[in-house]
Amino acid sequence: MKQFSFFLALMVLVSTYAHAYNLEDKLGGIKGTIIDQTSKQPIPYATVTVKSKSDQQIITGVVTDDKGDFEIKNLEDGAYTLDIQFIGFLPYTKDITINKGTRNVNLGTIELSENVTQLDDVELVAERSTIEQKIDRKVVHIGKDLTTVGASAADIMNNIPSVNLDQDGNLSLRGNQNVRVMVDGKLSNIPVDQLLKQIPSSSIKSIELITNPSAKYNPEGMSGIINIVLHKNANIGFNGNVSAGYTQGEEPKFNSNINLNYRNGKFNLYGTYGNNFGKYVNGGNIYRFDDNTEQFMDMRNNNESHLYKIGIDYYLNDNNTLSFFTNQNIFDGKNNSVTDILFYDDPTLDQTQYFNNANNNHSSQYNFDFKHDFKKEGHNIELEADYNDFTDDEDSNFIFTSGDLPDYQDFVDTDRSQTTVNLDYVNPLTENSKLELGAQTRLFSTDIKYNSTGLSYNSSGDLIATPSTHFVYDMDIYSAYATYGQNFKKWSYQVGARFETVDIKADTNSVRAFTDKYTQVYPSAFVKYTPTEKNAYQISFSRRVDRPGISQVNPIREWSSPRISSYGNPALTPQFTNSIDFNYTRRLKAGSFTGGVFYRQLNDEISRALLIDELDENKLILTYQNFADNNSYGLELSSNYKPTKWWNFNASFDLFNQTQKGFVGSEYAEVDNTSYNFRMNNNFPISKKITLSIFGFYRGPNKSLQFNPKAMYFVNTGARYSFAEGKGTLSLNVNDVFNTMRFAFDATRPYKQNGEFTWESNTLYLGASYNFGSGKNRALRRKNRDDNTKQGGGMF
Repeated sequence: MKQFSFFLALMVLVSTYAHAYNLEDKLGGIKGTIIDQTSKQPIPYATVTVKSKSDQQIITGVVTDDKGDFEIKNLEDGAYTLDIQFIGFLPYTKDITINKGTRNVNLGTIELSENVTQLDDVELVAERSTIEQKIDRKVVHIGKDLTTVGASAADIMNNIPSVNLDQDGNLSLRGNQNVRVMVDGKLSNIPVDQLLKQIPSSSIKSIELITNPSAKYNPEGMSGIINIVLHKNANIGFNGNVSAGYTQGEEPKFNSNINLNYRNGKFNLYGTYGNNFGKYVNGGNIYRFDDNTEQFMDMRNNNESHLYKIGIDYYLNDNNTLSFFTNQNIFDGKNNSVTDILFYDDPTLDQTQYFNNANNNHSSQYNFDFKHDFKKEGHNIELEADYNDFTDDEDSNFIFTSGDLPDYQDFVDTDRSQTTVNLDYVNPLTENSKLELGAQTRLFSTDIKYNSTGLSYNSSGDLIATPSTHFVYDMDIYSAYATYGQNFKKWSYQVGARFETVDIKADTNSVRAFTDKYTQVYPSAFVKYTPTEKNAYQISFSRRVDRPGISQVNPIREWSSPRISSYGNPALTPQFTNSIDFNYTRRLKAGSFTGGVFYRQLNDEISRALLIDELDENKLILTYQNFADNNSYGLELSSNYKPTKWWNFNASFDLFNQTQKGFVGSEYAEVDNTSYNFRMNNNFPISKKITLSIFGFYRGPNKSLQFNPKAMYFVNTGARYSFAEGKGTLSLNVNDVFNTMRFAFDATRPYKQNGEFTWESNTLYLGASYNFGSGKNRALRRKNRDDNTKQGGGMF
């Protein structure tokens, strides 16, 4: 509905300009003030349209200002129909005649009545999720169906086309984990797996898959950007939402969330608190054929997290807005794991490792924004400053009950900061063209201190005390972008370029220093052709970069088991990607269909390397290295359709092909992998209040450098009940009904082995959500502040 209102307003403006050539001959006018009939408050941004009374063709129109006033000038003599519309209110129409006796018509105050058949929510939520293909992104609009039934964003990610979330919380898009995750267009220092568990699924409005971002976005991430857009609330008065959920697997889990908002006059105050408490169980086994041994792992986590957000918008006047918010995230995690290694040929060699880990972190974000709107519609400039600080303390105990391995402890303290200052300028040069300019400074700083009570081998093979390590990694990025777009009837295009200078400094104990400095240009181009209202074609190109993440360059041991240890590589260099996308969208009478193909060319590919430890050939080192160029391609199909009144569904299929390169042991290997996924979400509206859902997922077998994962599939089912005139909902969901989810694999490198890992996929979820407050005057909104995402270079 919001998109339709915007489209209608746009068509009105186009029509206005189309008749501008003879305005000097049009002498009449209409003016008035539009208010809410109940609250008597003005309604800004309502669409006022003047149509010819004879054939109802649009003649001209305007939108109301912040005071609800409108004025239409230069109308020729004649008979007209005045039409007024705004989301959530009944339309208003009136016949008006302009002639010599009545040149200027003053309608005075016009009262609009709320549409009582619609919900009181500030944003109407569709009954079912739908997928929309825009010029630069695919938007999954979240509805009241099984797609959103879950405690958090992490619980629904596998329901989104082309997106996968594995058992370790690693998120991938189009089969690649090099993806940026943002919330409302802003980055965070919170680890992605932790961030996704903090966002309640009921608060998600849409999820944007920006696989080929334009030059106005930062170019990180080979597979693009996943932007999670949350519901906004800017109702007059006091409003809010409260939700809670309970998940039962092997262990119970709880989550709750409250959103509060108060809007009056020039101020809009809002705050959020959310928490997650839960115990998580997963484990697995790996069997090695060469020495007839098997590892059994049992991992149990007890996590607690709290998220606080508070903010204020201050509307100085009609053209200037100040905003500030802060996010505070607190996480407390404990892990207890046991790894048993059984030597079936000689049980005297059996080993057992107990791993106890305590991990506490705190993330603080402070954001300031100033926006100035010029007189011309859509002409604005915006300054945004954001500071994010992340601290993490991790203490680990390694205890061995057998063998000759000594017990030891690891202590890791991390302090990471991120400062971003961004300036965006948007100017609609004409009714068919737009220029966007921007500049940005981003400063990243990471300081990691590592201490251990353990022993390590030196280069001579002697055991010595593990040395303390101090790792510093700084990256400064300075960038500027320009984009230009234009429409020609059925055609539209946008071209742009982003210029970046990057300065990197890394140092370990002032001994192993690494520096890198480079300047790059990242062009982008988009072309869209819409021959009819039902068909649209688009092609896009962009150049992107994958800068090594801190975990990839950190030389401090990330984790360790008796047979494998993980380290980063501070000498990694960026990986660059040239990407081409082609998409086709077909609107159907009862739904839509979208199909697309993509091709990616990779330079200096970053990949995993599994090396045999030079000091112990039975142990492995897991790290990263740069390899030669590579290519990948894929196909994506998705559709939402409503065959009958009692059944609607979303279905998607995606297929990806990529050659993986790397070292496994002492062997250099290349593996050609083709993977595919199929998802289908079926909704069955039993009544206006009750909806049943069934969701199915199938992931085909894969190949990787070390493992060949087997196929994976699951079925979820659930029900949703709406009460209190749509203000409240109850959700019940059974995940992985047949308990089929598992990561099973075979392997030949560096040893022949097979294994399987499982987690709490078979769960029961019960959730409740309720909206409360005045729910009045949806109209008094700052449309530019309540858009889905910030449309500048922003925090991208």
